[in-house]
Amino acid sequence: MRSDASEGWGFFQVINHGIPSSVLEETIDGIRQFHEQDTGVKKRFYTRDLRSKVIYMSNFDLYEAPAANWRDTFVCGVVPNPPDPEELPGVCRDIIREYSMQMKSLGITLFELISEALGLKRGYLKELVEDEERILLVGHYYPPCPEPELTLGSTSHQDDDFLTILLQDQIGGLQVLHQNHWVDVVPDRGGLIVNVGDLLQLISNDKFISVQHRVLAKREGPRISVACFFKLQYPKGDAPRHLGPIQELISEGNPPVYRHINVKEYFDHFYGKGLDGNPALTPFRL
Repeated sequence: MRSDASEGWGFFQVINHGIPSSVLEETIDGIRQFHEQDTGVKKRFYTRDLRSKVIYMSNFDLYEAPAANWRDTFVCGVVPNPPDPEELPGVCRDIIREYSMQMKSLGITLFELISEALGLKRGYLKELVEDEERILLVGHYYPPCPEPELTLGSTSHQDDDFLTILLQDQIGGLQVLHQNHWVDVVPDRGGLIVNVGDLLQLISNDKFISVQHRVLAKREGPRISVACFFKLQYPKGDAPRHLGPIQELISEGNPPVYRHINVKEYFDHFYGKGLDGNPALTPFRL
């Protein structure tokens, strides 16, 4: 793994990931079929309760963000409490279960490679999150937009996780902010996009950078993307979960950039502000 892609760009592409192309294609098709069902079929999954195992919605931050996104979204949990098969939509049930299994395996491999890139033992990151890991699968559907210059498919944001693995179709529209310029992430058939999230930036002490990204609305479409977010569970009860720069990465020449944070405090700030284009880690810098 080339760490310079994670350090300089916050995004990199995985080609030889071992997931059959048929699984990737069927996953895209399954998400498309779900979204193109009659509204009456989909509405039983509609909820704004983010604790639900299966969710159909448009904008989780509708009441906080300055603008709505031109998309619809399907969400299901992968870890720790995946939905039972009968709780998943029949039209994409089998492929969602297969793709989720593939993502769990690839996530372990990426965590091991990133641990090594940080100079840590191979299993370090996996052990760090093991008991409180949460994996979400999110399938976005971006309809054709008659006036794309007036909106965005997804407003500028960073992710509230360690890693995101993204499968996208060939329509395009994803952009990453690099050196104050928006750069197109051109789809590569069979490739998967991986981006660094805020929590990895935090624990790596800015070694790996979580960068702003967005999705343009387009006249072509629909555009389909499927993201898997590797994150932490929202803390339950009174016991706080703290996270900060990894001690082994701190030295006199590399002092901590962030204070140790209560993960609940971070999540509350992230979801409270919505996808407003402002870095969620800023309040936690030293």
